[in-house]
Amino acid sequence: MRRRTKLSQLPLNALRAFEVTARTLSFTRAGLELRVTQAAVSQQVKLLEDRLGAQLFRRLPRGVALTDEGQLLLPSIVGAFRSLTETLHRFEDDRYQDVISVGVVGTFAAGWLLPRLANFRKAYPRIDLRLFTNNNRVDIAGEGLDYAIRFGNGLWHGTEATHLLAAPFSPFCAPASARKLGRPADLKREVLLRSYRDDEWPRWFAEAGLTSPVIKGMVFDSSITMASVAMQGFGVALLPAPMFQHEVRRKLLVRPFDAEVALGDYWITRLQSRQPSSAMLSFKNWLLESIALKNRNSVDP
Repeated sequence: MRRRTKLSQLPLNALRAFEVTARTLSFTRAGLELRVTQAAVSQQVKLLEDRLGAQLFRRLPRGVALTDEGQLLLPSIVGAFRSLTETLHRFEDDRYQDVISVGVVGTFAAGWLLPRLANFRKAYPRIDLRLFTNNNRVDIAGEGLDYAIRFGNGLWHGTEATHLLAAPFSPFCAPASARKLGRPADLKREVLLRSYRDDEWPRWFAEAGLTSPVIKGMVFDSSITMASVAMQGFGVALLPAPMFQHEVRRKLLVRPFDAEVALGDYWITRLQSRQPSSAMLSFKNWLLESIALKNRNSVDP
């Protein structure tokens, strides 16, 4: 009966020799990468095979090939070394860093979050914040995210959603285009830029007390792209007003009419099954406090 090997008895050097050899399929190339001799790599792999009681490679005239047992072991070893490397990177500069991965809808990232990131880094220098922008379509579990900042109604299956801020939509266009618009009905003769949510313009026209024209033309999956097209004078975009105040201040965009429509809000979400870490709570609380401070400043006389 074969004696079972304890995980604690598996030498790290042997595991590393296996991982590099499996990646390069050569003891020689593995030795060059690890800066040891070919014989040393072969010896370490043989040691691991003896400990496991299984052959991991088939020795070929030129190089090696993984056996079924080797192919079974490889993903776990690669994942373990990747996890170890990522953890060790947190100790750079002689201090531990927490890592947070956040998926952010691009409009919120550009219009609100990015201009304030320096404040977050100053307040939490030991948190490594990693942002991944998207067009509001995100898979928290599949993408390995701690949080996702989304636009919508706050109802996403299996997630806990915390409200961030409202973002009513209004028409925006270039200054030259705005000078041609005297009343909301004038928009019916303009090029109306549209998103993949095809009910946005009809809902805005209804809010303005008008029937909507048939909306034709290109479909955009990003409000940022639509805003860029509008700034160049190629149409009127329906945009979340709070996310484009910088462009308005610089007179790149003009809001010709006050009428606005609520199409959704911004939320920070996480999986209900995921307990938040202290670093996650720090980021979320900073975000909520920053939004509250901005709202207070905007209403102060």
